[in-house]
Amino acid sequence: MSFLESLKLASASILAHKLRSFLTLLGVIFGVATVIVVVSLIEGFNAYVDEKIANIGTNAFSVQRFSVEDFSSVEILNAARRRNKDVTLDDLQALKTHGGFIKEAGGKAGSMADIKFGEQKLLNVQVKASSPNIAEIEKIEAAEGRYFINTEDENRKFVCFIGSETAEKLFPNTNPLGQTIKIDGRSFQVIGIAKELGSAFGQSRDMYVEMPLSTFLSIYGTRRSISISVASTSPSTYLDAVEEARTLMRTRRKLSPSEKDNFGIVTPSAINELRDKIFGTVQIAAIGVTSISLVIGGIVIMNIMLVSVTERTKEIGIRKSIGAKRGDILKQFLAESTSLALLGGAIGVLIAYSIAKLVAVGFGIPTTLPLVWVTIALVVSSGIGLISGVYPAWRAAKLDPIVALRAD
Repeated sequence: MSFLESLKLASASILAHKLRSFLTLLGVIFGVATVIVVVSLIEGFNAYVDEKIANIGTNAFSVQRFSVEDFSSVEILNAARRRNKDVTLDDLQALKTHGGFIKEAGGKAGSMADIKFGEQKLLNVQVKASSPNIAEIEKIEAAEGRYFINTEDENRKFVCFIGSETAEKLFPNTNPLGQTIKIDGRSFQVIGIAKELGSAFGQSRDMYVEMPLSTFLSIYGTRRSISISVASTSPSTYLDAVEEARTLMRTRRKLSPSEKDNFGIVTPSAINELRDKIFGTVQIAAIGVTSISLVIGGIVIMNIMLVSVTERTKEIGIRKSIGAKRGDILKQFLAESTSLALLGGAIGVLIAYSIAKLVAVGFGIPTTLPLVWVTIALVVSSGIGLISGVYPAWRAAKLDPIVALRAD
């Protein structure tokens, strides 16, 4: 019997018992769909981190009070709170004038505030504060107007640069440029509107106001830790610039070689390492748990195939009596079990794709469907069908044709 003929017989048997075949496939369908959805969410998150969060800026890294590793557990974070000192304007100035492989350094800080223009009021809006060179370091672009300039930062001018969503909500019918808004009751002139950034995990990245760092510190106080964005002279000197910044900060804080850093240096690779550490374990655990349903699906397929052998005993006897060999019967039932599982896997992939798209649209959570995982899901599901069909197929193949023909 050829492979094509085995598939035709398997398809005919599956179509002859549509409801039973569908119920048999439920375990495989849910197993594959669950695994693919979990992988889709995790891979989507990883891609988002690579594209957005870990993309600090061109050849840039951040010097701040805490490192990425400090957030890996509550105990480590509490220890870092006791050990780490604030990053100050003096640190910023030291990095900015250091030279070497460090091209530029800019300061950042932040808070939350109520924003008002006329009768329009926005509560608890993110307030960013930056030195003017942050626009170049982090590639911030203006859709209209401009970013801060050095004289505005040096003279603590009350000017602001606002996000696109802030502009839409405060100025639905007015051009924002040149208008005066209230930030926690203080008047600021709008000098620019940022290009739209979109959302992250359902949260808008365009709802903010930004002011010069010196202005922010004069209002909210200088007794706070700032973040410093540092740019290297070129991609090839990036790691050298990171080490220069670390050495400079350790020297300023008089740390001995045996003492741990009491500050943090955040790089894209550090963010990705923490992501892999956390979500790598989650991914393995989630796939392991959801794969249980695939095993259950395989058991169901085996059970149904055993029932099918019992029901078709006479058919097997007839086929054997007219010349079918044991290998032909074996191939027929293996093809049927494998086709069942493969069909269930394909349906599961389609369901998973639909769920992933709904989650992305409904909740703003990024998802992606890697082709390699689709292939793995289909191979695994068909493999489960093949393994589950071995024993029933072997039982069918070894039936005595005379005994089989006497079956009712």
